Amino acid sequence: MSPTRVEVPSENPLGPCPALVFGDISSTKSAIIVIQEWWGVNQHIQGVAQMIAEKTKFVTLIPDLYRGKVALDREAAGHYSKDLNWEGAVQDIDACARYLKSKGINKVGATGFCQGGALSIAVVTLYQSVDAAAPFYGIPRPANLTCDYSNIKVPLQCHFGEKDQAAGFSSKPDYEAFQAKLEGYGVPFEFYTYDAGHAFANKTSENFNEAAYELSFSRMYEFFNKYLI
Repeated sequence: MSPTRVEVPSENPLGPCPALVFGDISSTKSAIIVIQEWWGVNQHIQGVAQMIAEKTKFVTLIPDLYRGKVALDREAAGHYSKDLNWEGAVQDIDACARYLKSKGINKVGATGFCQGGALSIAVVTLYQSVDAAAPFYGIPRPANLTCDYSNIKVPLQCHFGEKDQAAGFSSKPDYEAFQAKLEGYGVPFEFYTYDAGHAFANKTSENFNEAAYELSFSRMYEFFNKYLI
């Protein structure tokens, strides 16, 4: 399956958001936005989006939040992530959801990993264009974006690693505090943790955990089939 490249009008000061679409928008009423890790829209995240499209029979779309930049090492990835305007990135994701709905899609989900997981939480906190989200091991940092989680009205399915060492972002104290906030605000959510570290669902990571990957993705597919159809 080859992706289609589109330019999505966005309120981001950087202008239109380039995006890759997997699948035929005219053949389904459901779509999932797949949000990049700090690496950018590399071959790995493209493969994930293609696989999700094939497994769910939904359209998937990847917003290119870095506007063509792809990191080949951790140093570059760190620079790109640090320089990212999070408010603009969330505007891009919202714009992509609205673009899909303008093309006849009825319901749009969002999932993402690490930085993309945090952004998938942010978009359902700040906008109403996404109908369900399944974030993986990422929570918005207050330094990047202020999020009032009481604003979340759509279902969440959260996935975190119990051995995650990313303090201040996705470690056990962070996700437990996040879970408590969701409970306190009455957000509709499912919350899963795994005997694994950060990036456990990334096959290119040294922390890849096949059992956690398989289980988390099967749960994600079931979740989106429940809320996007």
